[in-house]
Amino acid sequence: MSRINTNVNSLISQRILSQQNGSLNTSLERLSTGLAINRGKDNPAGLIASENLRSEKAAISAAISNTERADQVMNIAEGGLQEINALLLEVQGLVGTSANDAGLSIEEKEANQLQVDSILQTIDRIAEATSFEGVKLLNGTFDFTISAQVTEVNSFKINAAKLSHNETRDVEVVVTASAQHAGLFLSTNGALDLTAATDTFTFEIAGSKGSREFSFASGTTLASIAEAINTFKQTTGVSASTSGNGVVVKSIEYGSNEFVSFDIVSQGGQAGAVVLLSAGNENDLSSTSTTFANVNNPIRDEGQDVGAIINGIAATSEGRTARIATDFLDMEIELDAATGSNSLQTISAFTITGGGAKFNLGPQVNITNQASIGIQNVASRKLGDGNVGFLNDLGSGNAANLVDGDLEVAQKIVNLAISSVSNLRGRIGAFQSNVIGATSRNLGVALENTSAAESSIRDTDFAAETAELTRSQILVNASTNVLGIANQQPNSVLSLLG
Repeated sequence: MSRINTNVNSLISQRILSQQNGSLNTSLERLSTGLAINRGKDNPAGLIASENLRSEKAAISAAISNTERADQVMNIAEGGLQEINALLLEVQGLVGTSANDAGLSIEEKEANQLQVDSILQTIDRIAEATSFEGVKLLNGTFDFTISAQVTEVNSFKINAAKLSHNETRDVEVVVTASAQHAGLFLSTNGALDLTAATDTFTFEIAGSKGSREFSFASGTTLASIAEAINTFKQTTGVSASTSGNGVVVKSIEYGSNEFVSFDIVSQGGQAGAVVLLSAGNENDLSSTSTTFANVNNPIRDEGQDVGAIINGIAATSEGRTARIATDFLDMEIELDAATGSNSLQTISAFTITGGGAKFNLGPQVNITNQASIGIQNVASRKLGDGNVGFLNDLGSGNAANLVDGDLEVAQKIVNLAISSVSNLRGRIGAFQSNVIGATSRNLGVALENTSAAESSIRDTDFAAETAELTRSQILVNASTNVLGIANQQPNSVLSLLG
């Protein structure tokens, strides 16, 4: 059929040419942008998935940046602590030198004291000046804050605690076993009653620090025996006191690391009434007994660590100090002597109200992805403890100064200060290595895999798309030629008109 008003073949060719041009334009756009999805209509489901993956990539990238920033903050804090540690070692040497009393003039001691004073000032200055973008790192800014501390708590240290916004955390300690001294009871029925005036009663007392041998003659009182043992308590780690008709011999400290050992060296001609009672429990010093005559081997008693549960977690303990280390709470607490020596009680120790250096090291902003570390104040007035003293006690005119102060106490304080700074450096190092470092590596792998998944959905496959481009170009050329032929068909009608 020949007609000229409607050229159906031309319309078909135009439609197909339009489609081929659209396909060609799509290929050109994908090749020029490098993206297989440029708008929602290209792949609605793919667009949703790729945008979600892009969001995850942005969050992971921010988390990686956070880990890098956290590592930088810790590096600055570690640098300050390293310098303080070096200064403390210098103080240690000055204390040891000043203890050589007969070999040092007063002028030399005063010169050493001037150095200590200068070092204390420098430590305080470093503690105050060490900062990151104006935020102080070593002056207690990042220490944890607490409220409602009870008297049963002697001391505590919070290393880390995770708290949500405006959250507080109560610390509850359940004492399940008492902390005990190691102890023995020597019953002599009063003053020593030996057969002959020339007889002696000789025994050895040993503790965690060392041992000593003691000899006593007939008629020696209980008070004299206890006094003799106490003379060497810093050497043996064992103290003595009279009780009833005997002497209680106990370790100075609490815990399973402490012990008291009793061994008879020479009994002389003692009367048979002298009895030794061994303590299986320091609250029951008469649990087992034997006569001195039957002591063929040393009798030994060991102390006991406190048993405790802190916030539902079984604690490790040493003496009266209990510690837990979990993802949400890492702390240690020392109970006072009365509390730690009594079992089966519950103590609402204190409430953590905030503080700590908090870093968000994960892609999601929540408590699970947060890590915290407590950085205590390392000023000289804070290094040490209340039992022994603090570092600023070594300053001029104070109790542990190098000129006329107690140098034994001074050395104990310096040792505590070095231990505190070293422990803090160790915790920061572990935080950098095991928390920041491991998290950063894991986030790097997550970013790679997420990027690969997003790329497989959204990026252009150039090999496939160039093939599609070539196909579209050929079809557009073919469609254009066919359209030209279709447009020429109506001309054939003119031949019918002659």
